[in-house]
Amino acid sequence: MRTAPLTLLLATVLTLAFSVTSAVGNEWSIPVAGNTFRSKPDSGRLPVKSDGNLRFGNANEAYSVFFHVDRPGNISLAVKGRASQGTIDILALVGDERLTTKMNDDPARLYPLGEINASGPGYVQVKLQCAERESSAVTEIDQVVVRSDVDGMTLDYVKTNQGNMFYWGRRGPSVHLSYRIPNDKKLTYAYSEITVPIGYDPTGAYYMANGFGEGYFGFQVNSESERRVLFSVWSPFRTDNPADIPAEDRVITLAKGDGVHAQDFGNEGSGGQSYLVYPWNAGTTYRFLTEVKPDGEGNTLYTSWFGEKTFNRWQLIASFQRPKTDKHLTGFHSFLENFNPNVGHVERKAYYGNQWVCDVKGNWHEITRARLTGDNTARGRHRLDFDGGTENDTLFLRHCGFFDQTAKLDHTFDRDSTAEQQPAIEFDDLPRR
Repeated sequence: MRTAPLTLLLATVLTLAFSVTSAVGNEWSIPVAGNTFRSKPDSGRLPVKSDGNLRFGNANEAYSVFFHVDRPGNISLAVKGRASQGTIDILALVGDERLTTKMNDDPARLYPLGEINASGPGYVQVKLQCAERESSAVTEIDQVVVRSDVDGMTLDYVKTNQGNMFYWGRRGPSVHLSYRIPNDKKLTYAYSEITVPIGYDPTGAYYMANGFGEGYFGFQVNSESERRVLFSVWSPFRTDNPADIPAEDRVITLAKGDGVHAQDFGNEGSGGQSYLVYPWNAGTTYRFLTEVKPDGEGNTLYTSWFGEKTFNRWQLIASFQRPKTDKHLTGFHSFLENFNPNVGHVERKAYYGNQWVCDVKGNWHEITRARLTGDNTARGRHRLDFDGGTENDTLFLRHCGFFDQTAKLDHTFDRDSTAEQQPAIEFDDLPRR
């Protein structure tokens, strides 16, 4: 009679032990497809198959799974999956702890890793990598399973892919500042400034300065070699396909600045988009100006300018005509988002300061109050790494990076006044062609 290998017997005992203790504790199954990022190399696409399995076997690769615990305590970890084409040793790094398990070329099952202590509420990072393997063996991991006997412990993570949540969860939470503006004035200009701290400008970041009811204006990091200033206006016709927009509902480009590209856009509503490839720098303050003005013929004109604060020059980005619209500036806001799901684990931060609006009579009004809001990723507790508030005379937004600070949404903040920095703009001298 053939005797089962000791490693297989040990794995079976550990699996049974994990299952028995789970019956009297709390257990959570964390899908790797929505909660994992490449750690080594530190960026790139996640090798997740269509069935949701993370597949890897190269010792030079590492993948980090993140989840949030609401209190301290001991937790047990396991992975659910299988090896193929041989056996493979999996190393899991959690802080200073090194946990291992050997996966076999069997049908997918649970492989216990061991126990760790969560020292307090916050994120836990489980870094998975291949330690040793037979020839060309690879692992396919579907879930990280967490178990704890701590009374009342709660875990937060992206639980399912309903609503394409794995994609949105890996992009991370978007956070917004909704500015308190005078409601008894007809407003035509929005002015604000952004400073991105050095080291908080990874790829995928979009720092939106001047948002309004029908569009947005800010700058972003498109790649390691390209950055853009982006200004867009939505069409009144709701569709994600710009080709579907009837001629009478199309946003028309009236003017654009030197080097600016103008085109249709889709996939998040549709309309007119313009962008300037511009090497803006972290640590430098930039200013943004947007004009919203009805043309008296049932349309509204939207024009935006951009410039570095140190220099008294304005660069025209573009001017758009939006049909079937007759209004002045409404809904002034800013936001911070990441549009690249492969780098949703990298922290971003920006300071938003010196916000002003100007009415149709030419009077400036300082904006010092804003309400912090978040998207469904934040509100649904899929991701809790978002923050916002005040630092002296600026407001700030911060997100991604799996830090432990979580701001209270819908809270209102007041920054210190910067009345001495009221914009001095000769509107008639602004470039418009």
